[in-house]
Amino acid sequence: MKLLVANRGEVAVRILRAAAELGIPTVAIFPEDDAGSLHTGKAEEAVELAGAGAAAYLDMEQIIAVARQSGCDAVHPGYGFLAENAAFAQRCGEEGLKFIGPRVETLKLFGNKARARVAAAAAGVPVIRGLDRAVSLEEAAAFLGDLSEGRSMMLKAITGAGGRGIRVVTSADELEVAYQHCRSEAEAAFGNGDLYVEEFITGARHVEVQILGDLHGAVTHLGECECSIQRHFQKLIEVAPAPGLPADLRDRIIDAALRCADSVGYANAGTFEFMVDASGRNDEQPYAFIETNARLEVEHTVTESVTGVDIVQAQLRLAEGASIAELGLDAPHVCEPRGYAIQARVCMESIGEDGSIHPSAGTLAVYEVPSGLGVRTDGFGYSGYRTSMSFDSLLAKVIGHSSSPNFTDAIAKTARALSEFRIEGVDTNIPFLQSILACDDFTTGNIHTCFVDEQITGLAASSTPRRRFVEPIGGAPIIAAASAEKAHGPEGPEGSIGLASPIQGTVVHVEVTVGDQVRVGQLLAVVEAMKLQHDIKADRSGVVCAVSMSVGDVVREGYPVVFINEMDVEGGPLEADEAVDPDHIRGDLREMLDLKVRAFDAFRADAVAEWHAKGRRTARENIADLVDEDSFKEFGPLVARQTAGALIMGVGSVNGDQFDDEHSRAIVVHYDAMANGETQNALGEYKQDRIYELAHRYRVPVVLFSEGMGTSGNFGRRGGRRVGIDTTMFAEFAKLSGLVPLVGVSCGHCFAGNAALLACCDVIIATENSTIGM
Repeated sequence: MKLLVANRGEVAVRILRAAAELGIPTVAIFPEDDAGSLHTGKAEEAVELAGAGAAAYLDMEQIIAVARQSGCDAVHPGYGFLAENAAFAQRCGEEGLKFIGPRVETLKLFGNKARARVAAAAAGVPVIRGLDRAVSLEEAAAFLGDLSEGRSMMLKAITGAGGRGIRVVTSADELEVAYQHCRSEAEAAFGNGDLYVEEFITGARHVEVQILGDLHGAVTHLGECECSIQRHFQKLIEVAPAPGLPADLRDRIIDAALRCADSVGYANAGTFEFMVDASGRNDEQPYAFIETNARLEVEHTVTESVTGVDIVQAQLRLAEGASIAELGLDAPHVCEPRGYAIQARVCMESIGEDGSIHPSAGTLAVYEVPSGLGVRTDGFGYSGYRTSMSFDSLLAKVIGHSSSPNFTDAIAKTARALSEFRIEGVDTNIPFLQSILACDDFTTGNIHTCFVDEQITGLAASSTPRRRFVEPIGGAPIIAAASAEKAHGPEGPEGSIGLASPIQGTVVHVEVTVGDQVRVGQLLAVVEAMKLQHDIKADRSGVVCAVSMSVGDVVREGYPVVFINEMDVEGGPLEADEAVDPDHIRGDLREMLDLKVRAFDAFRADAVAEWHAKGRRTARENIADLVDEDSFKEFGPLVARQTAGALIMGVGSVNGDQFDDEHSRAIVVHYDAMANGETQNALGEYKQDRIYELAHRYRVPVVLFSEGMGTSGNFGRRGGRRVGIDTTMFAEFAKLSGLVPLVGVSCGHCFAGNAALLACCDVIIATENSTIGM
């Protein structure tokens, strides 16, 4: 086996180490802006990707091409990015690459949380009361109204993880705002804004069971862990095993996880998650299934610590065909925990006294990890490493393990480790983690999923660093003056005034130079943080006398970027000037518009000319002939890597001069056979689902151009990749809607491939060639 690790940071380092111990050669990947990440130096080979930021690690085709070119026969996705992407797993299989994770059908099943609930219920596992499908705002309101008085509801994204797209709704008054927030957050994070609902269990604990399955049908478990310490549904601290969980309840939860895994033929590693009411108030159903993470879990470290099982190595060997028995994982003693282990997630962020979160980035002047008996640190930092705001804020995971049966011993071990973790150059949440570990409720197990959110103000107020590292007699290798500059920023020329960044981020534009006159309201620089751009504008007029930052530099919040000598300048305040250019386009919006341009024929003039030479028409030419001029509003042109226009859809008017707006409106869906890109992937399917749902909801007729399309079971091929549209899905939509008569138009050579689609049409028009004039 030769393994490509399709990830970065601490999880990539973790996988590379496991592979090295098994003698497996490895390949790391990275975009140019992540070349300094530690994982690039841990593999035998490292290959640079085109692109930047997270988008490069999400480029399935490029990653698969790198795997093939470097001679790899397996890919480990880690967690996050492509780890639960069924389309990526399927593409790996099509290219002869072993995907280190569950089967494609398993990823598809558990990638939809509503379907996962149905599967759990079918296996006899209790689920929380809810609706197992995407719901409208009206349906969510009806569900909330059906709950008993005083009960709350959860809105949850139907796909994805990480706490995004989740809100608790306690009253009907707040539902609409919460619904829209969840939809937009889920759409931005996962490309799918669908939501489902379930009852919110107040005071419940979040308990997870680690499962391993082989390719021969055997499944086993490695015990459970406690994951209730969360902030806005994002985990901070995990514990294995779950402290204070009654033995009989633990056995019932583990048995439920095994039943569910066995019922779907689960293979490789996965985590089955449950909400648990251990208060005794609900003896009949004290636990319920919520979802499955079909991948390596972030908190796998605590399970490894108390069982001694290397889960990543087990993944690799199970993928090669080893059985649970051959690996010795079916022995009864394996799942018996030895003491307690606690994982604390060290993130590059600070917590304000009001509980607000402030992301942090910069260069690590010092990075010294804790050590000693029972202490493990999984991280990717090093002195001199320049961190990036383009990726997740997780920097390291500190794990403390004590073989003692006393939970407090593991707390002391982890607290000591955190106090020895020395990081200079960026802010971290270590003081906040220490505050949680020192809390009496955490020690006694009096916690639940909203514990941190309810106590965050008090926890933040008591978050003072507790350091135990001892500086050498010669002094610490940190210069006090440098630290002062990091905290307060540089001093400008005498008498000057510094204009500071409102947030920590990366400088992407500097609009002025020394000597420029600036007016109140004038744009000085642009800072990007968490994928959003923030303008630094002058709050006074004057002349620029110094600029402290350059494009690409990371600036801290409150750090002066431009210094000016204050004075009156010609023109007065810019904000009061009515001559401001109304056509000015922000940089982030310009980037999006530039991407959209790639979807149009003018961008690919040579390809269009070749297409015309074959006697064929482009998709956009067909659409332009069908709809009224300038009426077509495209839907999701940048979704699912379709900047080349592989699947074009939108709303336009047809014969608008003869009918009113309502009766001339039509939805158009057109597969672009010119595009060199797949359409049958998770985001592409969601995009189609959404447009058909809108057609059904608003009673809008659909015009589907099917030229060159396959069906969901019979795709066209181009360059070894699948292309086409899910015509079976469209056919089902058509049968169910019964909105208008359906007319199918297909050329002779495409007829067979479109049989499933055309079968649902009321009228079929066949043509001899593929050029259909409107």
